[in-house]
Amino acid sequence: MKQFSHRTVVCPHCGQFITAEIDASNGSQDFYDECSSCCNSIHFKLLHDQVHEKYELFIDADDEQIF
Repeated sequence: MKQFSHRTVVCPHCGQFITAEIDASNGSQDFYDECSSCCNSIHFKLLHDQVHEKYELFIDADDEQIF
């Protein structure tokens, strides 16, 4: 059974509100999607807490440099 959810998120690059489709059927995931407004890649990290049966979604621009 697929668990699709639509969430409105803020693009970390341009600040526009966009709708992201999240597929929670595979548990915790790391994936990238493109902003429909500025076309930059957005890093999505979906964590599944099995104990409390909840999901947490983290969004990052993934363009920070580490020295």
